[in-house]
Order: sequence, then structure tokens, then C-alpha cells
Amino acid sequence: MTWIAPFTLFSALDYAALGLLLVAWIGIGWRIENPSPKQPSVAELMADFRREWMRQLVTRQPRIFDSNLIGNLRQSTAFFASATMIALGGGMALVRNPDPVEGLASDLAISPAPPVVWEIKLLLALLFLTAAFLKFVWANRLFGYCSVVMGAVPNDPLDPMAYPRADQAAELCISAARSFNRGLRTTYFALTAATWLMGPQALILATLLTLTMIYRREFGSASRGVLLRMPLDLADRDLSNRP
Repeated sequence: MTWIAPFTLFSALDYAALGLLLVAWIGIGWRIENPSPKQPSVAELMADFRREWMRQLVTRQPRIFDSNLIGNLRQSTAFFASATMIALGGGMALVRNPDPVEGLASDLAISPAPPVVWEIKLLLALLFLTAAFLKFVWANRLFGYCSVVMGAVPNDPLDPMAYPRADQAAELCISAARSFNRGLRTTYFALTAATWLMGPQALILATLLTLTMIYRREFGSASRGVLLRMPLDLADRDLSNRP
């Protein structure tokens, strides 16, 4: 039995569902990180706020608030990295012993399949989880670099290095957030990939639902409306205070 033999056990619909999953994962990530100027994503809007945060850092005294913020961000990445490691451990246990999956498939009246089919389907979800883990770990490192650069930002706005250092810290913070968001999206698609155990139709439906959910959160959520509205509110307030 050659290494390619197990892949002949899947139907054309299985491969179509798998292709849709990969295209959706890559496509929505590119769309979020390269949005139209007329329709920015939440991630792009937050990048502007991160830059403004670091500009405010220059004159803020003391900087305990900023250190708490960056510390909380690092804790979030560490939590998700730990969670994906636990999920990877559970998934690897199922790959070594797919009997519980076969039992669940029997209970759900899913067509029986050789153990290697269940193992390949589980491995797909594990690959997504592995990619998410690596993104979370890198985000944690980048937030650590950002905290060091923040400490190097002078408090004197007249210092020629103050705002250049603040800009460096902002770009590191944005890179860390980008990696963290990629990890979250990959986790969503790892959960989506797990639905392949119920068949290609379930994978297609779950992929479309996940894609719709992510797109709405980035381009049609109430929080995005708040981020877009805040500058207008400030402008109206300035105008109302004029004599």
C-alpha cells in the first residue's frame, strides 16, 4: 500500500470541500489585511488606534497604564497558545486511537470508513491548530519586543528620538496584533475542519458559516461602527465648543 492509496478513499466532493476551506482561510485573511480604503476592516482601524496609543505614550506620566495594557495583551496570547497546545494533545490522542470517533460516527448514522480516513480528517484540524499555535507564540514574542521598545521611548516630546521610537513600538504592536488575529482565524478554521468528520457537506456548510461570521465581524459589526464613529464624534464636539 503506497502513501497515496489512502487519498483515493475520498470522493471528489471531499476534495472540493477541502479546497473551499483552504481558499476561504487564505482569502478572508488577505481581504482583512488588504481592505479597500473605502471599507477598512476592524484590524486596520485598530492599527490606527495602536499608533495613536504610542504617540500618547510619549507624554504620559506615569506609564503604568501602558505597561498593564501590553501585559494583558501578552497574557491573552499566552492563554490561547496554551489552549491550542491542550487541543493538540487531545487531537493527537484521537489520531492514535480513532475508536471514539468511529463510535460517534456510528451514533450519528454517518457512513463507516477505514480508520485511516478518520485519521486524515483529524490531522487536517491538527494542522490548523499547529499553525494557530505558532501564530500565538510569535504574537507573544512580538508583544514582548514591543514592551522593550516602549520602555526606550523618551518621555520628553522634544527629544528627537521620542516619536520615532514611539512609531517603532506602534509597528511592533501592530505586527503582534496581526499575528494574534491570524492565530484566532486559524483556530476558527480548525474547528471548521473538524466538521469534515461528519462528511464533505458538513465541511462546506461550516466553511461558509465561518467565512460569513468572520467577514461580518471585520466589516459589518457594531464595534466597527463605533471605531468609525469616534473621530466624527470628536470633531462634532470640537465644533460645538467653538464660540
